[in-house]
This record gives sequence, structure tokens and C-alpha cells, in this order.
Amino acid sequence: MERSAYITGTAIVPMNRRDRTVEEMAHQVVADAVADAGVDPAAVDLVVFGNATAGRLVDQGCIRGQSFLRQAGLRNAGIVNVDNSCGGGSSALHVATLAALAGTRTVLAVGVEKMWTGDRAATLAGIEDGVPLVERVRMHAEMENPSGSVLMALNATWCRRQMEERGATLEQFAAATVKARHHGALNPNAQFQSEVTPEEVLASPPIVPPLTRLMCSSFTDGAAAVVVTPTRAAGAPRIRTSTIRSGNGDIDYHERLAEAAAAAWEDAGVEPADVDVVELHDATSPEELYALESLGFYKPGDAGPATLAGDTSLGGRGVTVNTSGGLVGRGHPLGATGIAQVVEITHQLTGRAGARQVEAPRLGVAANTGGIIGTDAAFIGIHVLEAG
Repeated sequence: MERSAYITGTAIVPMNRRDRTVEEMAHQVVADAVADAGVDPAAVDLVVFGNATAGRLVDQGCIRGQSFLRQAGLRNAGIVNVDNSCGGGSSALHVATLAALAGTRTVLAVGVEKMWTGDRAATLAGIEDGVPLVERVRMHAEMENPSGSVLMALNATWCRRQMEERGATLEQFAAATVKARHHGALNPNAQFQSEVTPEEVLASPPIVPPLTRLMCSSFTDGAAAVVVTPTRAAGAPRIRTSTIRSGNGDIDYHERLAEAAAAAWEDAGVEPADVDVVELHDATSPEELYALESLGFYKPGDAGPATLAGDTSLGGRGVTVNTSGGLVGRGHPLGATGIAQVVEITHQLTGRAGARQVEAPRLGVAANTGGIIGTDAAFIGIHVLEAG
């Protein structure tokens, strides 16, 4: 008998706080997700737990899920820990989906990250753990900059490439930030809940030119969880595909993303034009435009003008992008980001997105990436969800 996997419960914490421990956030999303699904925590059969930085930032290098969820009432649920840098959330959901497809009755995919510890250098180092050591050494030798982030320096090279090869402009990048902050202002769980103007984006402090501060995602504390089951529940979105790919440095990040997207569309049996809403990995606002083109929503060079015209905003003519605010607006708590994306897509498909609700969406996509190998993507996870 052919099986399916469904999202039957979701939870997310506000990402505009720095005062909560990793344990507090983890317990809240587990309790809220199982309550949303209408199940008892003791009935959970498997937990897949995503986290990237706890080993470096909170001194818990192993058995993180077991350590952070000791009081969650999970009884004998097996806990599997996943560390895949910024892609830990979608990695956890992929494993959870496979488990549900195999017949596991109740699976929790959880992502939690505590990034604000008062030690900025340690947090930057934790983020850079998503790069092989030899590559980190090379990047620091070649890309050191006043911001302290060689990964933002890498993003700046992609930004300049878009401008040189695809005609992208600073005004288009600023428009993506304005959209992200507008959507975030409609999301009570977003890190940033105030709007900005294009002029403010362009005038904000430089990170690595042409990137400005407001174009870049920030350190974020946060957590999210979803319940995945093989049993259909009323209105529960179906996971139409969970597609993952890992790079080895042979090709560029955006070529790898395009390959992964092509595989996801084939796996799901849909085309980009069929999609109503997408949550994508905008570590920077220019990256949003590049990702839209790599995923196949726009031809090279077309995402910038469409964004400037408002086509990707709520009520726009094209696919609606990052209704949560995305990484730039909602926040980027590394190992929780991929699940936070799916929580947003689930809320959209079930009509629970409030002021940022897209009209009658049928298909939603979450595209999450993690880590860098050379200039390749270390991990890409794409989930296509269909309204129940």
C-alpha cells in the first residue's frame, strides 16, 4: 500500500527574544506541536532533533535532543540528533518524513537554536562550523573583512555576480528587504516587526559591500516543531515530496540549488508555476533573488524586476515569497530555520496565517540550505506541501 506523510501539528516560538534558554524553547515547541496535533507527548514514537551550535555555544556537543527534552514527557520516544548547519531543520524533517512513510505513527521534527550568548566571536565561529576546516582557513585568508563574517563576504561575491551578469541593482535588493520587513511586521513571531524604506536599507551600515546591514539576516534565538504522521487528518497538508541533495565542491552553490529544484519538481510532479507560496533561504536579500531564479520561479535576471514591481509580495502577481518575513525578517536560528519555513507553509495552506494569509493557496514550498563546500552547497532540502 502506498503511504503518505502529513503535517498534523505545528509550533514556533517568537524570535524577537533573547532571554530564553534552549531547554525552554525546546519544551515549548514540543508541547505546542503535540497539542496542535491532538496527541499526548507520551504517544510520540520518534523525535528528530536539529541543532547546529549547541556544542560550541552551550557546551552540549552530543545527545542534544535527549539533554534539552528531558522534561518534555516523551517517555520512550527514540531521539535522533541532526547537525547540518543551517540545513538542520529540513534535514530533521526529511528523516521524519521517511519514518512516517515507513509507518512510524507519530514523529516529531524539532529545530532549536540559542545563538545569543554575549560572545559574538563564538557565534560567528559556530556558524562557520558549517564550512570544512581547510575551507575556513582559506576563506579567512582571502575574505577577511571588518564585519568578521567570511560567509557574508562570500554572499557579497554572489551579490556582485548578480549585478555584473544578470543586471541586478541595489534598488532591487533593497526592495527584497522592504518586502521581508513588511511581511515580518505582519508576523507576531518574527524577529523584526518594523517596516523599513528602500532609503533606510541602502543607507544602513555596510557589512561587505554592496551588502548593507539591513540586507543581511541576524543572529536569532528560536525554535520550531512539526508533527508528521502517516495518517491523514482533516485539513492536514500532505508532504508531496521531501527532496535533499548534498554538494561536494564540484559546482557552484546556485547550480546545485537548480539541480535540487529540478529533482524536487520531478519528484512532486509539479512545476514552479503551480506553486502559490514559497519560503526560501534568504541569508541576504540579494540571495532571495538568486534563489528564486535557481529554483525556477524566474528566468535569470527577472527576479529583481519582479520583486521591485511587487510581484512577490502579498497580493502580487507572482509566487508569494517569504510571507513569514524570511531569514531577513523572521530570523535565522540555524537548525530551526528549515522547520520554521514549513510551519509557515502549513499555516498558509490551512488558512491560519492571519494578516499575511495568501488567498486560497494549494501548493507551498520550503527550500532550506546549509553549509558550504568550496562555493558549493553542503546541503539542500526542498519540501513541497499540498493543501489537505
